[in-house]
Amino acid sequence: MQPGKNRIILQGEGLAISDLISVARQGAAVGISDSPEIQQRVKRSADFILQAVADNQPIYGVTSGFGAMAFKTISKEQAVELQNNIPWFHKVGTGNRIPGADVRGAILLRMNSHLRGASGIRMSMIERMGTFLNEGATPHVYEFCSIGASGDLSPLSYITACLIGLDDGWKVDYQGRVVGARTLVDTLGIGPETLGPKEGLAMVNGTSVMTAIAAGCVHDMQNLLALSFGVHALLFQGLAATNQSFHPFIHQHKPLPGQVAAADVMLQLLKGSILIADELDGQHEFRGGDEPIQDRYSLRCLPQYMGPVVDGIRLIASQVEMEMNSATDNPLVDHERGLTYHGGNFLGQYIGVGMDQLRYHIGLLAKHLDIQIAMAAMPAFNNGLPAMLVGNPERTINGGLQSLQICGNCIMPQLMFYGNSLVSHYPSHAEGFNQNINSQGYGSANLSRRAVEIFQHYVAVALLFGMQAAELRSKLVAGHYDGLATLSPASRELYAAVYRVINVEPDGSKALIRNDDEQEMDVYLAKIVADLQQDGKIVQSMAAVRQQLF
Repeated sequence: MQPGKNRIILQGEGLAISDLISVARQGAAVGISDSPEIQQRVKRSADFILQAVADNQPIYGVTSGFGAMAFKTISKEQAVELQNNIPWFHKVGTGNRIPGADVRGAILLRMNSHLRGASGIRMSMIERMGTFLNEGATPHVYEFCSIGASGDLSPLSYITACLIGLDDGWKVDYQGRVVGARTLVDTLGIGPETLGPKEGLAMVNGTSVMTAIAAGCVHDMQNLLALSFGVHALLFQGLAATNQSFHPFIHQHKPLPGQVAAADVMLQLLKGSILIADELDGQHEFRGGDEPIQDRYSLRCLPQYMGPVVDGIRLIASQVEMEMNSATDNPLVDHERGLTYHGGNFLGQYIGVGMDQLRYHIGLLAKHLDIQIAMAAMPAFNNGLPAMLVGNPERTINGGLQSLQICGNCIMPQLMFYGNSLVSHYPSHAEGFNQNINSQGYGSANLSRRAVEIFQHYVAVALLFGMQAAELRSKLVAGHYDGLATLSPASRELYAAVYRVINVEPDGSKALIRNDDEQEMDVYLAKIVADLQQDGKIVQSMAAVRQQLF
């Protein structure tokens, strides 16, 4: 990737998840590298296919049928017809439409893949995809139609049919309207196009849709992982926990990368707080009452618990970016040697397994936060805070955050359920036993998108608990509720961002949630979730933590 001003220049390699987010969600323009080498490798690959067809060379999907029909010979006179028939028999999508951002991301990845020059597709087709992105034309693609084996056949066929303006039966979002594909290409001034001898197969054979979805999920989870640490920091301060568990000496003796990173992040997030027990010098103090001399496991073992999640998301991110910069169709063209190779780069197993793992990690994060919330809500474990974090204990009729905890308890088990594997369950008889192993990567990616959305709601719940606990601890320690005066500098940024998002002015004379009838927690939740979905103020307040982790 060669970045320009608000423009992403593709060259078949070096594309980052952040680049995809810029194009898919933020509308950055796309360009193609003018490198002579890139231009030539694309041209030579396409020219090779034309010559191979003219010479009646046996090539899967070019001079043969597809999949279970690969035994059929296709004459050179039928080669173009074969490619242009592909979208018709893959027009089987059902269920809800996938988000437009994921479709735009898929188009971007298909462009990048083809620029590797191994797909036998003309540069004019790649440029056509760039036109769709830059003009804001987004094909309709559906959630149920791919097992991620020969790539995302049906989802990519919907994109392909729209790109070439095959028929108005395929639909596109354009300038706030739904437009037929044939009508749209005329409107854009590019007119309909006929697919060349391998171009239909090159377009639909690949992992680009599932990978685009996965890239979005990884981006969101990098934000949410950083924010989870931020919530933990608020709850740590609310519970008057110690920072000693994060001392580098401990983690030097078990130096797993994620564990070390988690400990370091928590040290930075708690540095300068007057609400915690600062025991980095090795001292230990009895805390009074029934409080143990050391924190309970969910606090003390945070680095050891969160470390595998950090490592896991780092690994998934690296694999997704590798997939984003790969040629994932079949067969692949080696134009330098005049050969084609039949293989399986279209199998989305890395994406499927990665997304299964991502959902598993989400469940772990939710479980951990849920335990911290439960401790904060109960006087037996919260080191002197009011039961259910009631903001005004002097008022007898006050429920505090007990229903908010129930809301979180509703969400958390669902996230753990979503953590179950999909990829391990697949039909071995797919497509007449041709696709007798399949990745289910598309389905796993779609499930992960939903799990991420649900987790955003859960994090909103956890944030309100963290804010309330920190303010109530501030009252005990400093005689007021103003977290800006008592929290660590790093936590203050998150604390202030939440107040800005819910459009409430901090008031050191009262807690955020005071009397039941003085605020609407569902309104607060909705505003926080909307901010998280837009990478807004709350996400930006944790940018330094995200950078530290990734």
